[in-house]
Amino acid sequence: MSSAVNTFQDELARRGLSIEQAHAMLQTMMEIRAFEEMAEELFARGLVHGTMHLSIGQEASAVGLSAPLRPDDYLLNTHRGHGHCLAWGSDPKLMMAEFMGKETGYCRGRGGSMHIADVESNNLGANGIVAGGIPISVGVGLSIKLRKTDQVVTSIFGDGAANEGAFHESLNMASIWNLPVIYYCENNQYAMSMSVERAFNVEKISQRAAAYGIPGKTVDGNDLLAVRDVVAEAVDRARAGHGPTLIEALTYRYKGHSKSDRQLYRTRDEVKEWQSRDPILRFAAFLEIDSETRKAKQAEARQVIEDALTFATESPEPDVSTILEGVYA
Repeated sequence: MSSAVNTFQDELARRGLSIEQAHAMLQTMMEIRAFEEMAEELFARGLVHGTMHLSIGQEASAVGLSAPLRPDDYLLNTHRGHGHCLAWGSDPKLMMAEFMGKETGYCRGRGGSMHIADVESNNLGANGIVAGGIPISVGVGLSIKLRKTDQVVTSIFGDGAANEGAFHESLNMASIWNLPVIYYCENNQYAMSMSVERAFNVEKISQRAAAYGIPGKTVDGNDLLAVRDVVAEAVDRARAGHGPTLIEALTYRYKGHSKSDRQLYRTRDEVKEWQSRDPILRFAAFLEIDSETRKAKQAEARQVIEDALTFATESPEPDVSTILEGVYA
């Protein structure tokens, strides 16, 4: 056995992870990539409506965040959240059905790309409003504290949301009330077309945590194990009753902000440079998976998504007579 194999095995063992768990995390990243690629194809074929926000290139950020969390913890997602749903353990079939507006989807086809939720698994849903989920996390965190459990809630948002008033108000309230919230900022370098260099006068978004007396951490969002380590530390802190943490994961979206984005604000060289740090290839290389095995795993992931598409395609459309169900309490 080579020293390189010993090295990655030691790295996993130090974190209490088995090789099987590491391979499962890699497979989830591959399924997220396959789902997003299929979503883009379906949009191009006119089979889905509205718009969508793809997270291709951000897979390690989603999987690394979910890895230290328990099934009874809570997820408040972002509009670029398909990957986070899958990392949370959502069924790709029900997600695809929701994406295509079918009755069998998580929200009976009413939510679509930006509003997938599964309350039964504590996935409280995504939000099409920038920073819309951040203040909700304060309410969930307060509920946890009043019920005296050791659950945590994670609130996911982008760099653009960190300049919304809801961000500052929510972090302040969560801090003074000592709530078990993980504030997770996916800094993919652009809020629509606005670069972080133009929108912030601090080197790191995580530095803003100091204003609220809570820890702020910045991590390489394309390094799955690094993300997992930082989140695990924040989770342990929250469970112990020590309050919230602000985490900034540095990552990059290969595709545009949404399907209407012409991407005139960045260069091809910039995109290629970030693609050279691809999180899937990076973690596969860490695990010393050869090219042939990696391609076989990718084919397996694509088959999972193909099966989800078959399920969604064969699922019924919602009955128009039920259109008002769930609108009024």
